[in-house]
Amino acid sequence: MLSLLRFLFVLIDRFSCSRRDLLMENLVLRQQLAVLKRRGPQPRLAAADRLFWVGLMRLWPGWKRALILVQSETVVRWHRRGFKMYWTWLSHHRTRAGRKCVSRELRELIFRTVSENENWGAPRIHGELKMLGLDISERTVLRWMRKAPRTPKPAKRWAAFLNNHHEAIAAMDFFTAPTLTFGVLYCFFVIAHDRRRILHFNVKKHPTAAWVVQQLREAFPYDSAPKYLIFDRGPQFSKEVIDTAKSFVIQPKGTSFSPSPKELRCGGLLRLPRCDRSLAVSP
Repeated sequence: MLSLLRFLFVLIDRFSCSRRDLLMENLVLRQQLAVLKRRGPQPRLAAADRLFWVGLMRLWPGWKRALILVQSETVVRWHRRGFKMYWTWLSHHRTRAGRKCVSRELRELIFRTVSENENWGAPRIHGELKMLGLDISERTVLRWMRKAPRTPKPAKRWAAFLNNHHEAIAAMDFFTAPTLTFGVLYCFFVIAHDRRRILHFNVKKHPTAAWVVQQLREAFPYDSAPKYLIFDRGPQFSKEVIDTAKSFVIQPKGTSFSPSPKELRCGGLLRLPRCDRSLAVSP
């Protein structure tokens, strides 16, 4: 019973498909006959005729069998040309996507606000611009704040400090070295700022504050400690390390919390005068 029903369904489908193909072929032949009846030495296909064939190519799989006036490659070329024209028109008339362009006057206003109010952040500057009726997002304000020209006064103060006390300045820091067993070694060093001399160095897999204190004792024996010691905000340089440096009659100078990548590329703690933006020194 099921096989008989399946056979009937297949027969009806084949009959309907053949009927549809016959109707489509009849329509196509009548359209080409209408083109041939037009007056002129050579029949020309109008834009409506080309559109007819492009649409028929998308709807009827057997359109090539009934095509007589032109070749199938020509119809494909018409379709590609129409597709190109459609997207050209769409790209010229659709609304522009992406973020809005920030005008030059607005950028200068952001730069001026940053220079005159150094303690203001992006939320407050964004709120001030909103009160002025300017349509701009807080993220855009933050992006242009980072590009604002910085005042050279902090850099000059830091350069003056280094030039006046370079003979009495030392710096300590860590750098990492990978091993063949995929481990990490922490290399500690103390360097004199005047001649870039390495005063002391050591290597440990897991350095602690107590270990750093012992390294300072070995680096500055017999009252040879400098007047200033510069270090970053690493977890190993804890209050115990700072108290030990003070016991050596050393004034510890910690850098700011987050140095920028540009400052790190310029040389970190030891080459700050050559950077455009200096690190602040905590008292």
